[in-house]
Amino acid sequence: MQTVDNKYLIVRTKYPEKVTNSIKDSRVLRRGEVSEVQVGWTVENAQLLKALRMKNVPSPISTKYDWPGLFKPMQHQEVTAEFFTLHRRSFCFNEQGTGKTASAIWASDYLMQQGLIRRVLIVCPLSIMQSAWQADLFKFAVHRSVDIAYGPRYKRQEIIKGNAEYVIINFDGVEIVEQEIKENNFDLIVIDEANAYKNVQTKRWKSMKRLLDSNRWLWMMTGTPAAQSPLDAYGIAKLCVPDRAPQFFGRYRDMVMFNVGRFRWMPKDNAQDVVFDMLQPAVRFTKEQCLDLPEVTHTYREAPLTPQQQKFYNELKKNMAITAGGEQISAVNAAVNINKLLQLSGGAVYTDDKEVVEFDVSNRLSVIQEVIDESSHKVLIFVPFTHTINILHEYLTKHKITNEIINGAVPVNKRTDIFKRFQEDKDPQVLVIQPQAAAHGVTLTAANVVIWYSPVTSVETYLQANARVHRKGQVNPVTVVHIQGSPVEQKLYAMLENKLDTHNKLVDLYRNEISS
Repeated sequence: MQTVDNKYLIVRTKYPEKVTNSIKDSRVLRRGEVSEVQVGWTVENAQLLKALRMKNVPSPISTKYDWPGLFKPMQHQEVTAEFFTLHRRSFCFNEQGTGKTASAIWASDYLMQQGLIRRVLIVCPLSIMQSAWQADLFKFAVHRSVDIAYGPRYKRQEIIKGNAEYVIINFDGVEIVEQEIKENNFDLIVIDEANAYKNVQTKRWKSMKRLLDSNRWLWMMTGTPAAQSPLDAYGIAKLCVPDRAPQFFGRYRDMVMFNVGRFRWMPKDNAQDVVFDMLQPAVRFTKEQCLDLPEVTHTYREAPLTPQQQKFYNELKKNMAITAGGEQISAVNAAVNINKLLQLSGGAVYTDDKEVVEFDVSNRLSVIQEVIDESSHKVLIFVPFTHTINILHEYLTKHKITNEIINGAVPVNKRTDIFKRFQEDKDPQVLVIQPQAAAHGVTLTAANVVIWYSPVTSVETYLQANARVHRKGQVNPVTVVHIQGSPVEQKLYAMLENKLDTHNKLVDLYRNEISS
């Protein structure tokens, strides 16, 4: 196909009447064994040409859009945005860290410009509502209005009923305001980390299914559509492209799995092909394919303190403020007290008597699992405090995520064996590491995702730990994910990323924290 003055497409086809009968804004220019048909170049006409199985149909976004924002799109982002505009119901399986949120923002903004949609509902994990989606909307669509539907029901209802062009809501918030969403002109729903909808039996899935009438656009995004089992693909297919999925789950299970014993099923050899055919239309870019990606991408995930943590965090700050009143604050005391706040944020505090007090840290553990589930390669998790390492290890093991611990208590010869297996074998999938125990000299390039469970107070340790993955031998761009739930963590991460000498700044950080 070729374009003419950005207004028309010239389509070459053996069946020109198929085009002219389907598209009003079209006319035959030349007849022959292969005819030429002129078609008005609009999103709607491009979609109709796709429905007629025409190949290489370009989206007008490619040349008719100015790609607003702080950064221009990378090639794979532009291709992804074009794909979105041509498919009302579709999947984006681009790997974590490839910038698919920006592609969805640009594509939806263009559709708004064309008058094809008015409002967008973004459904995603709580941990990325602000740090990813709201932040990216401010970067790439600052001219659009954005709001987050979170909090008490009445607040969510007000925001849904409001005028914001983009509304961001967490998975479990949808059911709370389902009726309001249905009544308030959301033409496009974008579901990020769509694996959350893999189970058709959940209230979450059923609520979303009730919202999806035939007129609504739906884009479902995940880097790992069937990471644990081919069965995971069924739920997202039944939401997005129900006509491509078998009517009943049992029928689908028999297509992709065979029974090897009581309650035991194994994937059939053709399972991957069945999943691929069912999850269409889809676009996918791996990190290896995205040659213009930066070598390292830093992202943030919110893991709000649980009510128990928040209560004791506030009490601890209050006691610190009282102790500091009228006294000179030393760097040593500041470091000790900041570590107490970090320990509490992570879920386990060491008392003066060397006892350990554990806290409910379920929010943080859930966010860790979200990141792992979205990762296509292995993962390193840096955890500063020993007891917190044990909490995380028990959680990962319970959820059948193979993992090993590296800390000061692990002998050198055993560390060497763990590192070798991590680099060369399928398992372990995750290494849980105390940063000081693997900050120098170790190559762990089997991973391309680094998770900081909570921050350290040393810039050198932080940079050296990240360098275990970002070094010679790494063939994929690296994503560094920072988990944060408390103000002191946010401030420390900012200092680490800016390579500020935290030791010289600890007193200022401490004063700022206890006075806020």
